Amino acid sequence: MLNRSLSTFMNAFTASDYTLYPFSTQNPKDFQNLLSVYLDATFFPCLRELDFWQEGWRLEHENPSDPQTALTFKGVVFNEMKGAFTDNERVFSQHLQNLLLPDHTYAVVSGGDPLCIPDLTWEQLKQFHATHYHPSNARFFTYGSFPLEQHLKQIHEEALSKFQKTEPSTAVPPQEPWAKPREVQITCAPDSLAADPSKQTTVSVSFLLPDITDTFEAFTLSLLSSLLIGGPNSPFYKALIESGLGTDFSPDVGYNGNTKEAYFSVGLQGMADKDVQTVRGIIDRTFEDVIVKGFEDDQIEALLHKIEIQMKHQSVSFGLALTSYIASCWNHDGDPVELLQLGRHVAQFRQCLKENPKFLQEKVKQYFKNNQHKLTLSMTPDDKYSEKQTQMEKEKLKQKVSSLSLEDKQWIYEKGLELQTQQSKAHDSSCLPTLKVSDIERSIPFTELAVALAAGDVPVQYCAQPTNGVVYFRAFCSLHTLPPELRPYVPLFCSVLTKLGCGSLDYREQAQQIELKTGGMSAVPRVLPDDSHLDTYEEGVLFSSFCLDRNLPDMMHLWADIFSSPCFDEEEHFRVLVKMAAQELSNGVPDSGHLYASIRASRTLTPAGDLQEIFSGMEQVRLMKNIAEMTDVTPVLTKLPCIQKYLLNRENMRCLVTATPQQLSQTELAVGDFLRNLGQRRREREPAHPHVVQKPIPNGSGSSTHVSGSQVIRKLITDPTFRPCQMKTHFQFLFPVNYVGECVRTAPYTDPDHASLKILARLMTTKFLHTEIREKGGAYGGGAKLSHNGIFSFYSYRDPRSTETLQAFAEAVDWAKAGRFSQQDIDEAKLSVFSNVDAPLAPSDRGVDHFLYGLSDELKQAHREQLFAVHRQGLIDVSDKYLGVGRSTHGLALLGPENTKIAKDPSWIVKMTSSSS
Repeated sequence: MLNRSLSTFMNAFTASDYTLYPFSTQNPKDFQNLLSVYLDATFFPCLRELDFWQEGWRLEHENPSDPQTALTFKGVVFNEMKGAFTDNERVFSQHLQNLLLPDHTYAVVSGGDPLCIPDLTWEQLKQFHATHYHPSNARFFTYGSFPLEQHLKQIHEEALSKFQKTEPSTAVPPQEPWAKPREVQITCAPDSLAADPSKQTTVSVSFLLPDITDTFEAFTLSLLSSLLIGGPNSPFYKALIESGLGTDFSPDVGYNGNTKEAYFSVGLQGMADKDVQTVRGIIDRTFEDVIVKGFEDDQIEALLHKIEIQMKHQSVSFGLALTSYIASCWNHDGDPVELLQLGRHVAQFRQCLKENPKFLQEKVKQYFKNNQHKLTLSMTPDDKYSEKQTQMEKEKLKQKVSSLSLEDKQWIYEKGLELQTQQSKAHDSSCLPTLKVSDIERSIPFTELAVALAAGDVPVQYCAQPTNGVVYFRAFCSLHTLPPELRPYVPLFCSVLTKLGCGSLDYREQAQQIELKTGGMSAVPRVLPDDSHLDTYEEGVLFSSFCLDRNLPDMMHLWADIFSSPCFDEEEHFRVLVKMAAQELSNGVPDSGHLYASIRASRTLTPAGDLQEIFSGMEQVRLMKNIAEMTDVTPVLTKLPCIQKYLLNRENMRCLVTATPQQLSQTELAVGDFLRNLGQRRREREPAHPHVVQKPIPNGSGSSTHVSGSQVIRKLITDPTFRPCQMKTHFQFLFPVNYVGECVRTAPYTDPDHASLKILARLMTTKFLHTEIREKGGAYGGGAKLSHNGIFSFYSYRDPRSTETLQAFAEAVDWAKAGRFSQQDIDEAKLSVFSNVDAPLAPSDRGVDHFLYGLSDELKQAHREQLFAVHRQGLIDVSDKYLGVGRSTHGLALLGPENTKIAKDPSWIVKMTSSSS
């Protein structure tokens, strides 16, 4: 349906005790189509044995021509879960839930333990579906502006009326409380990116809490959790994070309300095994201190302000977020309407504090000090962990194979051939409802923008929107004058800039003011492509924040202090932030391996590629690991004021303000005051790059009629001497699966070929790569995509194969060049692409593309018309022109285990990621 719909979201989620099937669309006809298919898929699925074998797991011959050869495990979900448990945080969190709630459904892995998946039979799956996936055991949630009556009518006619009501016995019984606390030790794989290989232990202390259907108690405990662990002013941040004993909080820290009875967990990761008892003592003493001292009023007010601004901030996924928010409570027969009455809960919370100033301290005593249902879980690395997991898989396979007769093996061989035949057939989706290309709007609505100069020469773009009383501020500062040797440290500079203190505020006071007066303040490095030249780009930092309109002067005052007098002398806190950032990057690699592979593969294809790798690729992961290892961080800390000199001034700055029409005049004054107080050099700095191109952003005096006022100039970097070249890199990890990326240099956004390549990427993904990589290859995901910068990427995710997947990428190109697709396939690809192009925008995000990339609505409309105009021959032409062998430059990268084929190929660079490297 992804190819027959204009859906803005479509997925299925497995929680610990329910399955959620969410979708969203802006098209009424599409909504009815999707609802029909979702009802059918949920209640009337065709549970074929071959599909079960393919998705869950299968035994596969290594040599299909000989039914007597060895067999191996294979399957999409099998490899998905193997990949999921390469993440040590996931291993820890899973064990925590299994051990804290051991009496019933939470004692097992709902997504499937890889070693248990092969034990599931097709008959068991069918029986489980018949018992649980029944309308009597279902709940329906809709949100939006389409008429509710139509939804109810369709649900009744297509599902409810076709079943007899049953009384499902699916209630989760309460967990039996423990008479005394428990302790458990587990092991995991070593982290090859750990800053200190001797400090890889994780420990947490967790407590069982009340049933989540008591909505006010759950609300109170969620707030209490935030007060205990949220930010540098919280007691556990001070006691644990700033102790220097570890790198970050333990996984799953805080309140977890996703199970029938909630739980709270707190601890440390990245610590020495010898410090486990010390950390446990700190946790106990911190609870005691909170019982005595309580919390400051400003901490509580900051938290309630956060709730207020979150309720006003508009998100395009608001309906989906509500679904997720109520799902667990409603699933256990809690009242979803009561759960959503946050205003009432806040008022009741304030009343409880007013009547009893020790209200929260008593909760801490009740649920933490006096709670015997307490689990201490510690996890240490085992050098042979991966080897043991592999051995257990081999033993499971041996057990399965030893129970097979010759006839069984012959049957498996024949089933494998049958599955292979089915996978190679074109899928007939004609029974599914679909939209047509003619259902897509031909033109986009234009957003009115105004640009004015503030403080003499800083362009400010104003966008009047229905923001619900919230003001959004963004500033972009160019980095084109920054010396090259400082560039690798820009992400770290951005990460710590709003966390080290500023002006007269130390870092704790700054954090308190940010929480009291804003919805958050951030700085992010950006590499922005040019829309018409692949070898031209803009580099800079995007500063973002938002606030309630009453707090606008305070927010701008905070920015003024951050820009004019940031604090870079808090060495101890800087060290803490570095360790947390390095740990976060390391933990994120298993979930984002395909992105790291693609960034690396594109490194040598454009001038911007190298900077992208430095800012957000494996180079940045390696750099942060190295900094976290330093005993003396002074050499790094002294680089931050140097970056400040080049970045934090109004030279080469542009701003964007989004607010209601009534707020714009007040906003203009506040932003003007902020800019006038910023420093500016008497003469402009020399660019660090020899070639800087000035490019105006379209406005009313040129090609854009919906933008009025002054001209905005982007300072783009180019390198006439740049020549793309191929690079192949294998990052060797102790993962049981691979992440593969291959990138190709193609065409910029305004080139008509860009539109054809965008359709081609979707066509390849759905009509060829999905079958080859997921269905046949067993990877959890894979496909092709075209980025705004003109880089065409092939990728796979949690993939048992590596070089075979690269071969599948090459075969996808041959398939496209041969034109083995129909007009229906092209139309479906267009629907899928337009569902992304026309994805809804929150009021706060309108005008951002114009502000950052110089993309006017006229340029977007022209690109839209190019997408509509894409035709069969054009797709064949671009596949040959750009993707064919010897045409454009390709780059390849792989994250995964040791690979003998690649090791023997001298064209590959193999990078080890062991802790000692």
